[in-house]
Amino acid sequence: MKTLSQLQKIDAKIHAFLSWNKKLSDADFEQEKLIALKDNLCVKGMKTTSGSKILENYIAPYSATVIKKLKKFGFAILGKTNMDEFAMGSSTENSAFFTTKNPWDLSRVPGGSSGGSAAAVSAGIVNYALGSDTGGSIRQPASFCGAVGLKPTYGRVSRYGLIAMASSLDQIGPITRTVQQSAEILQIIAGFDKKDTTTLKRPVLNYVDELKKNLKGLKFGVPKEYFQGDGLDDDLKNKVKEGIEAMKNLGAEIQEISLPNTDYALACYYIIVPAEVSSNLARFDGMRYGMRSKKAKNLIETYFKTRGEFLGAEVKRRIILGTFVLSHGYNEAFYKKAQKARLLVKKDFQEAFKKVDCILTPTTPTPAFKIGEKVDNPLAMYLADVFTVPVNIAGLPAISVPCGFVERDNKKLPVGLQIIGPWFREDLILRAGYWYEASTGLHEQRSEAGKD
Repeated sequence: MKTLSQLQKIDAKIHAFLSWNKKLSDADFEQEKLIALKDNLCVKGMKTTSGSKILENYIAPYSATVIKKLKKFGFAILGKTNMDEFAMGSSTENSAFFTTKNPWDLSRVPGGSSGGSAAAVSAGIVNYALGSDTGGSIRQPASFCGAVGLKPTYGRVSRYGLIAMASSLDQIGPITRTVQQSAEILQIIAGFDKKDTTTLKRPVLNYVDELKKNLKGLKFGVPKEYFQGDGLDDDLKNKVKEGIEAMKNLGAEIQEISLPNTDYALACYYIIVPAEVSSNLARFDGMRYGMRSKKAKNLIETYFKTRGEFLGAEVKRRIILGTFVLSHGYNEAFYKKAQKARLLVKKDFQEAFKKVDCILTPTTPTPAFKIGEKVDNPLAMYLADVFTVPVNIAGLPAISVPCGFVERDNKKLPVGLQIIGPWFREDLILRAGYWYEASTGLHEQRSEAGKD
């Protein structure tokens, strides 16, 4: 059993945590039910910054539904983890406080926006963490850090108490050491919540029991579009193909499929998300909560100067883009077209799931990149989510599981296999991930930071 000071010593290398729960007892550590929370999840009485200076001193007056559920099952909150500001980013470099480091190579990013949660699991500080996933923000950092990351179906888990970025895409989910641990957490947090009208009254299966069913007879589709183009790293592609072959050896049937509208997913995502960001972040105006500029002389200056001083560059960029695409004369040209493209992406998946039970793809096009490598090139950063974004556009469940390592600069870097399932069939993707994990044993390998 590690003490809080020992865990903080590990964290001193990777900087995964923004704040710690100092009220934990010895019993909390003995039970091994500690969980780390991405800092956009509200916990009553705890600081909740969403990685932004504008909420630097904000103390949440209520707890998210998922937090209440976890506490009922004996989970204790270890602390709040670092993230890209308001979940806008793919590297955790957009945090207003500091950059979290990848436990496998401290010169590289852990991914984002749930980079702190993934790094905390990878370094062995916790076995359980929660993140949020709007375009890959659970799965991408899980892949970069060699953890398991589960994005549930949109509407499966309540978003009440999650600081919103893009309300039609955001979803809370677990990042864990093993697939079974993800199943355990989903079992607790899934279900209808009257405080979130987007949650649906669908049966919640016993996900842990469902893991025991084997893969024989299941059909897995491999979309050809995800393996074409120059952006996919060759070494990573080979590891994913090995993962697909391993699924075949476990009894699954593999067949090639097509998702022809995949190319539109990223483009429509970066129209829809800024539009929703523009609306959701209007509340941070220096009047009701959060920081307020001391330089303002009147009401209008308070709005402008507060947002100018306390919001970061990426947040401002998305607010400006979103306000533009929603403005008169451009709504039809951009926003409404993006929503039509969204329907085409969803239709592709609907057609695919008439033929197959699950879909296998890479989680990311590359392994973790160097800190600072893409920070000045937003478009290159956005492409880090090219394989995860379509899942959010369609509202599907997906999981990333470790599928091997590639070597860069004499360091082993983990890569992930993404398993996508039909709507509300988390049981299928968890089962596939569980048997794959058992056959490879990759989850047992530890990062450099996690070996202490």
